[in-house]
Amino acid sequence: MSVTLSELEQQARALPAEERARLVEVLLDSLRETEIAEIEAEWQREIADRVAAYERAEAQTFTAEEVFAEARRLAK
Repeated sequence: MSVTLSELEQQARALPAEERARLVEVLLDSLRETEIAEIEAEWQREIADRVAAYERAEAQTFTAEEVFAEARRLAK
């Protein structure tokens, strides 16, 4: 037997304030976990794309010396 959103809302409103606050935290955390998982999955795709581009010699690369020289130039 499933509970409707309306029934769940009524039950939640009947909780003491402290328990309602905890419920809010739990629900918000569950949304954040989904967002984080989606972001991590997107980064994994980006990493795979970059590695593949590097392996196909399509990525522009720089030596450490070039990177540090540019950093020093920008820091001035």
